[in-house]
Amino acid sequence: MDTLAIVILNYNGQSFLAKFLPTVLANAEGYPVYVADSASTDGSVAFVRTHFSAVRLIELPRNEGYAGGYNMALEHIQTHYGGATYYVLPNSDIEVTPGWLDPVMKLLDANPQIAACQPKILSYAERELFEHAGAAGGYVDWLGYVFCRGRVFATFESDQGQYNDNQEIFWATGACLFIRAELFHRVGGFDASFFAHMEEIDLCWRLKRLGYEIWACGQSTVYHVGGGTLHKSNPHKTYLNYRNSLFMLYKNWPADGWLWGKFLLRLILDGVSSLLFLKVGQWRDVLAIIRAHFSFYGRLPHLHRQRKALLKQQKAEVPLYPHSIVWDYFIKGKKTFEAIVETSEK
Repeated sequence: MDTLAIVILNYNGQSFLAKFLPTVLANAEGYPVYVADSASTDGSVAFVRTHFSAVRLIELPRNEGYAGGYNMALEHIQTHYGGATYYVLPNSDIEVTPGWLDPVMKLLDANPQIAACQPKILSYAERELFEHAGAAGGYVDWLGYVFCRGRVFATFESDQGQYNDNQEIFWATGACLFIRAELFHRVGGFDASFFAHMEEIDLCWRLKRLGYEIWACGQSTVYHVGGGTLHKSNPHKTYLNYRNSLFMLYKNWPADGWLWGKFLLRLILDGVSSLLFLKVGQWRDVLAIIRAHFSFYGRLPHLHRQRKALLKQQKAEVPLYPHSIVWDYFIKGKKTFEAIVETSEK
């Protein structure tokens, strides 16, 4: 069994593999590097086989997105390569840096309660700024809206070393997720029905319910292009984000008697966001939000069964940020993580 497996999921990302895979291999510190290809049609498999003989190539039979793709790939590694103690799952559009692995590995080794961890995620294009997907560690507010140290909605902080510490967080980004392999498989991996987006938050939430911790490691840094497979302007991304948010919340929200009241507020706020899309002429995004809601309603029986099972397994309470970041950000003008935390502490 390897100590660490570096596993890159690829779908039609040959250009990213050409650009970033050499850096991953140069900084793999002797650990095996896998590329799991989700039935790409752009020649990715032949390209890796021809140019990167050191890579262990896994050819998946179909594209099941981030969630299903990684589930299949990591099961394959466990079955055919003897598994690993830890997995790290960098996106194909991640540029790693020298020494990126060691600080995270030391943090995981020192505390067996840490189930998953992430490095700092900075923007590849604007390298002094934190990147949207995870920044320096993620949180969830009481209405289920997600935000990060270093990134709140469309405000991106400059990296001034303010998040160079190691810090317990709520969720670690799937853009570069370190996770204990045994725990990943024990909880069933990612929820494949998510396909892509927010599956890592759902997974982290489930792990925290079992009493494990999620951390950010401020001594490790990577750079993320973002939108490599599905651009942020694509209405299908809007659909997945809204739908998966509702999936995740119904499954995981605490059994505090406020479930449907909070859902009603979310539906109202989703309606407000639809008006904002409509205002700028993005009617396809409005249709995507409507589709997302109907998909959620159609899947409620299955989600309810998942929720009941998770409540039976729960061993620890999982506190959310107790206020609304929508209110803090848009009404109170609190644009940074530190300003929002100060608000919470008053």
